[in-house]
Amino acid sequence: MDAPTEVAAVQQLGERIDVLLDEVQREATPAVTAKVEELVRAVLSLHGAGLERLLGRLDEARTRDLLEDDLVAGLLLLHDLHPDDVGTRIQAALDRVRPYLGSHAGGIDYLGLDDDGVVHLRLQGSCDGCPGSTTTVRLTVENAVLDAAPEAVAVEVEGMVEATPRQTLLTIEPFRPHEESAGWHRLKLSVAPGEVQRVTGLDLFVANLAGTLFAYLNNCPVCSATLHTGALTGDELTCSRCATHYDVRLAGRAKDGGEPLEPLPLLPDGEDWKIAVPGRQPV
Repeated sequence: MDAPTEVAAVQQLGERIDVLLDEVQREATPAVTAKVEELVRAVLSLHGAGLERLLGRLDEARTRDLLEDDLVAGLLLLHDLHPDDVGTRIQAALDRVRPYLGSHAGGIDYLGLDDDGVVHLRLQGSCDGCPGSTTTVRLTVENAVLDAAPEAVAVEVEGMVEATPRQTLLTIEPFRPHEESAGWHRLKLSVAPGEVQRVTGLDLFVANLAGTLFAYLNNCPVCSATLHTGALTGDELTCSRCATHYDVRLAGRAKDGGEPLEPLPLLPDGEDWKIAVPGRQPV
């Protein structure tokens, strides 16, 4: 079973457990429901005790190696056995997405997790005037932080680009893997440094700038031409039709002063990648 198939099977198993527990609560008597809940807690406690003993036999290097598996990391979080505290996990998650956020948000600081389960972050050097930055940062940070810290219920980001004159703070709802508005898609990418690759079916392109990948909608705001055929020179992509120059690293800003490109969150997902296309249902 390959990795994507295994992940899907685990997700389906978790969903099936939720459905069965919900059916028990709706259909069984209170006495039976209480016994089922006690049984589930007992099984979890048994598995947790076994995992704790197993971890006790492993050195730190081997434990860190196991944490690369998302399923194992999730089980350790479930049983409160993960070696890293919530702050360390959130910092690590932000470090993984900083190469992408750097072009759209300038930087992001972790301020802490409050008693209500809200993660507080602050943007530094946000991309003023970049219409795509709010969506980009929201989707990217939401996914990274709430994957790393399931105990968190929401994220508040200070310094977000204002969508309206009165907006000063963006509240991010808890991550929902099947939320259609987010539209996370898994991709297999092989883009050499200095090259641009079109992603068919999603109307976007991916550019490799010295090993860092950046994704944008495949449409020139000036002439509506597709951009994957443009010339990439350093960080600059030139439209093959109208010759408008776009800075790929700096949120797709038009160097001629026109409308910028629309950036899309692109994150590692094991050996593959995942990209958020707002309003498009995952494939």
